[in-house]
Formats: sequence, structure tokens, C-alpha cells
Amino acid sequence: MASTMAAGTVPSKEAQVAWLDALGGRCLAEAHGFVEARAAEHFSGRGEGELAETVLPQFLAGGKFLRPMFAYVGWRCGGPESDAALRAASSLELLHCFALAQDDVMDASALRRGRPALHVRFARWHAEQGWSGSADRFGESAATLAGDLFLVWSEQLLRESGLDAETLSRGWPRYDAMRAELAVGQLADLVNDARTLPGWDALLDVLRRKSGNYTVRRPLEFGAALAGCGPDVMAALAEYGGLVGEAFQFMDDLLGVFGDPAVTGKPAGQDLRDRKASSVVVLAVEMADRRQRDELGELLNLTTVDDDAVSRWRELITATGARERLGELIRERADKALAVIDPAVVPRQSADALAVLATRCTERDQ
Repeated sequence: MASTMAAGTVPSKEAQVAWLDALGGRCLAEAHGFVEARAAEHFSGRGEGELAETVLPQFLAGGKFLRPMFAYVGWRCGGPESDAALRAASSLELLHCFALAQDDVMDASALRRGRPALHVRFARWHAEQGWSGSADRFGESAATLAGDLFLVWSEQLLRESGLDAETLSRGWPRYDAMRAELAVGQLADLVNDARTLPGWDALLDVLRRKSGNYTVRRPLEFGAALAGCGPDVMAALAEYGGLVGEAFQFMDDLLGVFGDPAVTGKPAGQDLRDRKASSVVVLAVEMADRRQRDELGELLNLTTVDDDAVSRWRELITATGARERLGELIRERADKALAVIDPAVVPRQSADALAVLATRCTERDQ
């Protein structure tokens, strides 16, 4: 179902929010329907797929669908409302599911979006069946394979979106680069341990490759490339995307330390327990005085990070001023991003949508 927002109109902010909310719902419906059909095709009637047939479509629930929305807004910078383009944009949510499934295995995260992570659900299933061998090992292996399926299905949904071959040919290089950059960034993050803190510049490099570009800039460029947008539009979207992508990850890092589990769906201070060298931790060490740095060093070298250690770590981060400073960096990047979106270059509807999306990326509840 195409949007009823007419080209050339200047919608109110409320109308723009409603349009984006509807867009997210449409992307969810496309992605969920596709995964549900593929899961039934591959697993229906097969014992090994008893859980997968239901759990894989369910994995899409609760997502913000930011990447498909950015991709579709990129498309609207040069293309008309299009159900085929919306399906192509929705394929990025399946790519995201691939990343989440395997990221949870690498991080040993028990929860995703407030529910048991895929590897946890598969491990429980193994135990309930009374099978031999390690349930945890089975769960991790099954979740990794589920991630592989999401990766395959992402490309399949894009290929079968209904866009013609010429249009798709403009998007493939961006799609391939985004997938490769995601994997390379994940590898860099894997070795980015809080006990061997990187410098700020090195951290930003990892942050951009692993999350910032992948969340905002590359989806925007992908959608705009599909639409055949010119170099001026591509340059504006790239600059906006880089800035909002960084701000998004900074906020994600704040939530990983200070976020409310009811909002984040993860235990309080999970990034600290996982010893992630996130932006807020690196910034705290750089801003700390000698006493604070010594205390942070002791926490960084703990064998086990318990609730008391998380509380102390949070207090120290706040005391250094890093929490407040990261909030300032988020606002600075959001402001700069909005300034580069010139309605003379980017269509007004897309510019307004980008303003709303920038707010969603940078003003999430803690």
C-alpha cells in the first residue's frame, strides 16, 4: 500500500511522523511475510525446523526498522513512492537480523529486545528434547546458522523486490560494500576489549565501520543509488549519515551503560559486564583525573564485573564528565547533520523525514 502523501507537499511534523510510522509498519509487514514464507518453505514438517519455523519470523518483532526507513527515504530523494522499492529497503532489516543473531552469540548476550536471544531459545529447545551433547553449543551453532539464513534471505528479498535489473545494478555495489564493512567492523570490535583501551580516533574508526555507517549512511546511499540520485544528493546524504550514525552509536553506548533494562531489553550496565571498549568508557578514561583513572584501571582489570562494580563504574564515568560530554557530542552531530540537508538539494519531504529520523536516533530514552 503506497503512502497517500503527495509529492511536492510540505507536510507538518505530525504528518511526517505518521508517514514514517506507517513506513516502518509496511517494512515490518514485508520483511515478516517474506521470512514467514521462507521459514515455512524450508522447515514445515521437518523435525529440525520445529522451532525455527516460528522463532525466525518472531525475531523481527520489536525492531525499530531504522535501516529500511533510511533506505526508503534515500530512494525518495530521487524516486517515486514504490512498493518494489519498499521491499528492497525492507531487505536491510533481514541483513540486520543476521548481524544481531551472530552478535548475540559473540557477546554471549542472553537477551535481545527484552526476549531471550536466539541462541538461548535454541539451547533451551535442545535441553527440553533431552538430546545429548552441550545445549549451549547447540544453541550457538543453531543461531549462527539462523543468521546465515537471514543473510541469504536479505539478498533474496532484494533480488525479488520487483525493481528491474537496471535499477538493482545501481544498488548492488552499495549493498555489497555495506555487508563487507559490517563484517570488518565486527571483527575490529571483537578485539576491542576494554582492558586494552583504544585511543579516541581508533575507537571512532571502529564505531563508524561497525555501526554508524551501517545504520544510517550506507542505507541512505543504497536507497539513493537505487533511485539514481546525482552526486550533490549523494554527498549531502553521506555527510548527514556519517554524523547521525556516530551520534546513534554514542547514544547506544550511553544506553549500554546507563540504560533502563525496561527500555533497552538488556541487563543494566551490560556493556560494562561485557568489557566493551565503548565511547563512554574511552572518553571517561581520557577525561579522568589521576585518582579517577586509577579507580577506573582497577575496574577495568576485574575478573568479574558484578552489580557493585557496575554501580561504581557508572559513578566514576559520571564524575569524570564523560556522560555529559558524550551527550554534547550527540547534540553537536545531530545539529551539524541537519544543517547539511539543504532542501534545494534534497527534496523537502525527504529532508523533513531525515530531521525526524535524526531525532529518533539521538533522543532515545535512557
